[in-house]
Amino acid sequence: MVELGESERAELLAMLNSTTVSARVATRARIVLWRAEGCLKKDVALRAGVSRPTVDAVLKRFAGDGVAGLLDTPVKIVRPARVPAEVRARILALTRSSPSPATGLSHWSSRELSAFLERTEGVCVSHNYIAALWREHGLKPWRVGTFKLSRDPAFAEKVADVVGLYLEPPGGAVVLSIDEKTQVQALDRTQPTLPLDCGKVEKKTHDYIRHGTTNLFAALNVTTGEVFGECRPTRNGQDFLYFLKKAVQPHAGKEIRVVLDNLSTHTTPEVLAWLEKNPNVTFHFTPVGSSWLNQIEIWFGIITRQAIRRGTFTSVRALIAQIADYIDSWNANPRPFTWSATADEILAKVKVVEANVRKLIDNNAK
Repeated sequence: MVELGESERAELLAMLNSTTVSARVATRARIVLWRAEGCLKKDVALRAGVSRPTVDAVLKRFAGDGVAGLLDTPVKIVRPARVPAEVRARILALTRSSPSPATGLSHWSSRELSAFLERTEGVCVSHNYIAALWREHGLKPWRVGTFKLSRDPAFAEKVADVVGLYLEPPGGAVVLSIDEKTQVQALDRTQPTLPLDCGKVEKKTHDYIRHGTTNLFAALNVTTGEVFGECRPTRNGQDFLYFLKKAVQPHAGKEIRVVLDNLSTHTTPEVLAWLEKNPNVTFHFTPVGSSWLNQIEIWFGIITRQAIRRGTFTSVRALIAQIADYIDSWNANPRPFTWSATADEILAKVKVVEANVRKLIDNNAK
């Protein structure tokens, strides 16, 4: 609860009616006035359109400095010139390297690096300055990405082969990108979903009930963007061959090129025997460990984000129906992916990553 004197109330009301006060300051004044009227903090936050911690921060500023505490304060700018160049270089070098095992850290935070410099080297630099230096050089040690380098000895040849199909498909040939999305879970929530509303995000319970899984087989027509897909309870060589026959059936009489990964179920004796009897169908394999080169993986990511991940399914049958409806909707307005990267560009980027990995290994060995 906030108690206001007459003069303080008058100043706050004057802020609301002033044309020279910023919207941020006016919002802070409203927060204090609403709290003084007896509104709960959560209701104040809802009215003001801010978070509960923001309400607490505003009330703390008012309790400490009165009305003046609600005004915008000038931001203190850290000037790089105040820190010696050798200290700046040391901060950047430490940031680019992993913390010593003795620190118990997996990566640096600005506060931990500031404390480390003071403790081990007697250098006193604020964490605010370190954070500003990171922004200046585009360093984000709290973030992490992933990569995987293929060890396929025929990597370059396979990249050129697959990318060639995307950029310059053989005249009249149909290019199909095929793969399976396995173990798609039918997850049900333990409580009803709270719907999206103004100022509120959709909410689901963190716990769930697993009703089972299905395997989504899909084939993307690289030229038209159309997708043929179906779900099956198992994923083996027989399932793949059954799906493959159905996927190529609409293109009977045409040359068909199929892009797929190196899964063993794609090259079973039954599949190879079928290929011999159907010479118009040719397989083109992505390099080992490089399924990202298969365009159907892009579509799998889209359907996961738009239809599966946030879905609530009371059974596997409900999940399969949702997938089927999504495929029908997609095919009503198919959108082919525009592949722009050439094989040379991909190989050049891979070489850069390989060089960086080798450099890191050499440095660690030293």
